[in-house]
Amino acid sequence: MTIKRKHLLYKVATILVVVATLVIAIYIMAHRLGLSDNLDFGAGAYYYADIPDYQKVINDDIYQAKLPYIIYVVLFLAWGALMWKLWKWIDKRK
Repeated sequence: MTIKRKHLLYKVATILVVVATLVIAIYIMAHRLGLSDNLDFGAGAYYYADIPDYQKVINDDIYQAKLPYIIYVVLFLAWGALMWKLWKWIDKRK
């Protein structure tokens, strides 16, 4: 099997997997599979979806931030920039 033929075969297989994944995901969302109507936590609450009355278990007053919020945002963005530069450096070395 030639390299071009292998490349085309991999490309077609990748496209088929992506399309199949999207079709299955849309089907699951459209038919609301996997949802439990009696546990309606709302958007973003999926972390605690398996713990009914999780407010009784989790104490969110334990950690008090000592720095202003903007410092955490700047640190987050700086870390992202550092990782991006590292990724570019690693990619260039190939």
